Amino acid sequence: MSQSYQDFLAGKAIRAHACGVDVHASAVNPILFPFQRDLVVWALRQGRGAVFADTGLGKTFIQLEWARLLGVKTLIVAPLSVGRQTAREAKKIGIDVTEARCGADCGPGISITNYEMLSHFDAADFGAVVLDESSILKALDGKTRRMLTDMFSRTRYRLCCTATPAPNDHVELGNHAEFLGVCTSAEMRAMFFINANKEHTLLLDGKAYRRKGSNKGGQEWRLKHSAEQPFFRWLASWAMMLTLPSDLGYRDDGFILPPLNVIPTFVETEDRPDGDALFFTALKGIGDRSRVRKGTLADRLEVLRELVNGNDDQWIVWVGLDAEGKAASAAIDGAIEVTGSDSAEKKLAAIEAFQDGRARVMVTKGKIGGYGLNLQNAHRMAFFGLNDSWELWYQCCRRMYRFGQRKPVDVHVILSDKESGIYQNILRKDAMAARLRTGLIQHVKDHERRELHQERERMTQTSTHVEHGRLWTAMRGDSCERLKELETASVDLSVFSPPFADLFTYTDSPHDLGNSRGWDEFFAHYAYIIRETQRVTKPGRLSCVHVSDIAAMASRDGFIGVRDFPGAVIRAYDAEGWTFVGRAFVQKNPQAQAIRVKSKALLFVQLRKDSADSRPALIDQVLIFKAPGENAVPIRPVDNGEMDNETWIEWAHGIWLGVHETDTLRIAKGRGANDEKHICPLQLGTIERCIKLYSNPGELVLSPFMGIGSEGYQAVKFGRRFIGCELKESYFKLAVANLRVAETARMSGGLFADEATA
Repeated sequence: MSQSYQDFLAGKAIRAHACGVDVHASAVNPILFPFQRDLVVWALRQGRGAVFADTGLGKTFIQLEWARLLGVKTLIVAPLSVGRQTAREAKKIGIDVTEARCGADCGPGISITNYEMLSHFDAADFGAVVLDESSILKALDGKTRRMLTDMFSRTRYRLCCTATPAPNDHVELGNHAEFLGVCTSAEMRAMFFINANKEHTLLLDGKAYRRKGSNKGGQEWRLKHSAEQPFFRWLASWAMMLTLPSDLGYRDDGFILPPLNVIPTFVETEDRPDGDALFFTALKGIGDRSRVRKGTLADRLEVLRELVNGNDDQWIVWVGLDAEGKAASAAIDGAIEVTGSDSAEKKLAAIEAFQDGRARVMVTKGKIGGYGLNLQNAHRMAFFGLNDSWELWYQCCRRMYRFGQRKPVDVHVILSDKESGIYQNILRKDAMAARLRTGLIQHVKDHERRELHQERERMTQTSTHVEHGRLWTAMRGDSCERLKELETASVDLSVFSPPFADLFTYTDSPHDLGNSRGWDEFFAHYAYIIRETQRVTKPGRLSCVHVSDIAAMASRDGFIGVRDFPGAVIRAYDAEGWTFVGRAFVQKNPQAQAIRVKSKALLFVQLRKDSADSRPALIDQVLIFKAPGENAVPIRPVDNGEMDNETWIEWAHGIWLGVHETDTLRIAKGRGANDEKHICPLQLGTIERCIKLYSNPGELVLSPFMGIGSEGYQAVKFGRRFIGCELKESYFKLAVANLRVAETARMSGGLFADEATA
């Protein structure tokens, strides 16, 4: 195996490339914990990355030290309520942060502003940007999120910090990757995900977690099964995700929190949203929920007043309606209300009064005070109503339940009995998110640890197992490597169907030719096989390559149409010195293809709706290439008794009729549990024509992509010898079984019937 091929495989690894600076850990402020220090060093080295650390793990210190050690003019963008808190935290580690409302307010060092003020800044003025509470990328409308991403697209250094994103929400990860310049959200989906037909699935530890519904455009996506480990490696190359220091191999001392007690209280009510219905079933829509909340406000307020006024503890009361906030602040002793209409200064003054203990009770909405604030000075809160947002629930709870909290945190939920379903839904989402988050971190943490300490995974080694028969040899492994074991000019004919560029369809190996991010990478990989196939082919002999056009998809290619894959293959062979001598088209059934590939372009309904979006079926093609030099041993199929003039007239027509699409080897045993697509073995009739036309009995036939052994089966059947390579173990085993069936039948003079063919 040449070093150049190893370098190529290393380059195929899908990962974010570092563009930062190397800083020794000793340069980081010693007040930071060891895991925080190493995250700072990693983020500096990465240049563009994300720290998805759970609440209370010190993201503020991490981002401040990152900005300080970069030594460039930096803008931190944060929710309004967090900016002044960050400036106060900065003083603890000797850093000055300027609170800015426009670019003119910024000094040469670190400045902080809120998301609402971004239009008053010029990104070109800054060498680095930090998005604090960057999960806002998901919450922002598409136009604002696009503006934010475009605004900083040329900023060299970028850092995103937020609590662990919802692990079953790939959209949030895609938004982060796009902001950081790792890839677009669409590219992420094309690489690792597959359309799940409105069923969102993440496979962890063999279990599929699903969420019904549809996102924008009516499409849901799930992680490809074979893409799991590549996805986690890729994620770890630009993001660090942790809920505790131990996720990265550090001690959890001081980070084990006291208990979190969730205490629901349901207020009985006679209100029936269904009008005259005798029995209430469930709330239906926003209108029902709002009416119940308003109708039960007085009853719920009595519970809240008794609960909060009955002690001297500090409380946060989370409300959802303006009427709830007004009523709660009036009924509770020593309460201050923070509303959306308050000025920025008034909001900040109220929050600081609560943090400093000068205000006993703060009443506000989760979207105002639920993100980023350090409120562990208190340990009691009440939800005066609830909606279905698990993320808002989680963030609000974590304002108190975070590092530094010494007491058990009591979370009271005050609802009407008609809203119990909302509460149960939140608990269900919370349990699911906990399982998914734990599972995701279990998968990603080993990759993260290697990234954190600059340890690179060694390239996957492939098997070198070989099976032999009297007429065949099957080699398991990478064709680029295994073909080097064959003698030069030893092969009389090669027949095969190469995989197409379609990431993680069958394996997660970088050795898999199909695992390519695009055609450039695919054909760069394929070139190794084209060259080796030419080396082992006798001068003047042929290679038959089975291909077809490829349907283009908007999610992968950016348009809907057809891509000329055969033309690209011809150009690739021409570049390596082969001569293109012809092609045959293999007739296909358009109705069968429409059913199999679910192409609307072939359906009758599309023909009647708008034939501008209809097209012919994608026809299989056999491309025929000749190796340089003169053939020393003539191929005489007529003399061999395998062809007559009438057959030649039929086959020379250029359109091969009579090849049945179902004339293939059985494939059920070869399909792996993680395969995203069914195996599509080459039709036996197509292989037969290639073998009889372009080889003599007793000669050697090669397939560098053996699959389940179709080419070998036919080669042995028609008295040739065969050698093939296959990367995937399950296909290799089935190919060996099929080759043994063929050889047994050949040696015994038996018929090739039901033993292997379907």
